[in-house]
Amino acid sequence: MPITVLIVDDQELMRMGLKMVLNAHEDITVVGEAANGAAAITQTRLLTPDVVLMDVRMPVVDGVTATERIVESGGASRVLVMTTFDLDEHALGALRAGASGFLLKDTPPEELIAAIRNVAAGDAVVSPKVTKRLLSRFIGEAPAPTRDVGVFDVLTGREREVLEQLAGGRSNAEIAGQLFLSEATVKTHVGRVLTKLGLRDRVQAVVLAYETGLVRPGA
Repeated sequence: MPITVLIVDDQELMRMGLKMVLNAHEDITVVGEAANGAAAITQTRLLTPDVVLMDVRMPVVDGVTATERIVESGGASRVLVMTTFDLDEHALGALRAGASGFLLKDTPPEELIAAIRNVAAGDAVVSPKVTKRLLSRFIGEAPAPTRDVGVFDVLTGREREVLEQLAGGRSNAEIAGQLFLSEATVKTHVGRVLTKLGLRDRVQAVVLAYETGLVRPGA
């Protein structure tokens, strides 16, 4: 079955361009479009797409609020956020709200397609470099941790090490090299971390690590 996608953007030309790019791939089908967050919420409920490709700055209802409502609905649709700026507080808000990915609008088509496939498969997509800059810029400004670090007591020592590496903006391959593990082992540890902490994906794990002070910018 093809991956179904809902495109949400207030610019018609952007929606048209994305639709052409996505429909050129046999395993991806655009099932709907929305010009604002309110329409996105309604369309997601009616169409139940695998992936919602979500702009963040829109009229009526913004992409952050729409993402939060879509995630809270408990449906299977996953949100992949697209924005113009790599240091965008709105994008961070969407990640906190439960978005499974963050990409820039100038992302090459092949990377966009790969991101959609990964999100549809249940993975999270945020460039490690962008993650580090974004979280360091906004979460790092918090004067004190907003969550109790004791939440990580359920993790083993190795799992905690993997979480710290992940929160530092490293990919699975980089974590494997840093901790002298195989990528498969790292992927297994990441899965256990998410399960034990009750998190949706690695994006939420990174946010939690910063909010607890487990990892701080520059550490």
